Amino acid sequence: MRLAVFAFSRRGLETAERVRAALTGPGDVCAVYAPERLAGEGSLPIAPPLAAFVGPVFREADALIFVGACGIAVRGIAPHVRDKTTDPAVVSVDELARFVIPLLSGHIGGANALALELAEKLGASAAVTTATDVNGKFSVDAWAVERGLFLSDMKAAKAVSAAILEGPVPLKSDFPVRGTLPPGIVPGEAGPVGICVSWRRQTPFETTLLLVPPVIRLGIGCRRGTPAGAVGALVDETLAAHRVHPAAVKSVGSIDLKRDEAGLLAFCRERGWPVEFYTASQLEAAEGNFTPSDFVRRTTGVDNVCERAAALGGGRLVIQKTAGHGVTVAAAAEIYEVRFDG
Repeated sequence: MRLAVFAFSRRGLETAERVRAALTGPGDVCAVYAPERLAGEGSLPIAPPLAAFVGPVFREADALIFVGACGIAVRGIAPHVRDKTTDPAVVSVDELARFVIPLLSGHIGGANALALELAEKLGASAAVTTATDVNGKFSVDAWAVERGLFLSDMKAAKAVSAAILEGPVPLKSDFPVRGTLPPGIVPGEAGPVGICVSWRRQTPFETTLLLVPPVIRLGIGCRRGTPAGAVGALVDETLAAHRVHPAAVKSVGSIDLKRDEAGLLAFCRERGWPVEFYTASQLEAAEGNFTPSDFVRRTTGVDNVCERAAALGGGRLVIQKTAGHGVTVAAAAEIYEVRFDG
């Protein structure tokens, strides 16, 4: 985790060091910033004006902690606040470390959880103000982030949170549900507002919050020299035809003959999808019923690349071989469970 702590007085700097010690674990990076007159060993100088200095830190850090008045933090971050799905967590701590206040990205950015953790470690009180938290209700966005689910629509997420405060909200899941549903959530498949967990695009409720787990593994084959645009065109057409949400794609697989295929590699980089390559013998060992091709076997040494590469990632084949633009695509879905049991 990338952390940044800002202090503005000598007492505040002492507290900032306590914050750093409390939050920094293996793999974490924490920078402490202070005015030039106070900065020294272990801290970096703040170049005024504060808001301009904070900008690059706001864009790169996972969390910003301001030690001092909330107003200082608000003025520092105000020009940079954009969207709750991308803004970092922002927390304010008073100089004496008595109160910890999450200011921004309480759920998705993790500011509420960070404030509670920091308060416990400092012996302080956390002042969490989000409505679902203060009313002891289920926070769907915080739960989704914790489970690695993609929130399809933030307006729908707000509608669900508002509805939970008023009464039960239905949950439809295409996967087995383990554990006890939290208060305010009930099984259901219709209604004005609801939650749906699926890798398929669907709207069972008038206002549907679709939560998408990353469970789809794509298998891709292509002719030598196929450009990234052609790969992307078939992938997009195939996902749309089968109503697969792009956020459900977890990774890509192909044959090792394509390890240096520039178009395929560029496509995977553009989408941010990791790609794994298999030998013909590894693909041959994949279990399942696949679409055979004598031409593909003569060319690659195995009768099918895309379906077998998708299946090797685990799960069942949900999209069979689809061809076009010099590309073949298939998809498999991993086994998944919706868990409320910790």
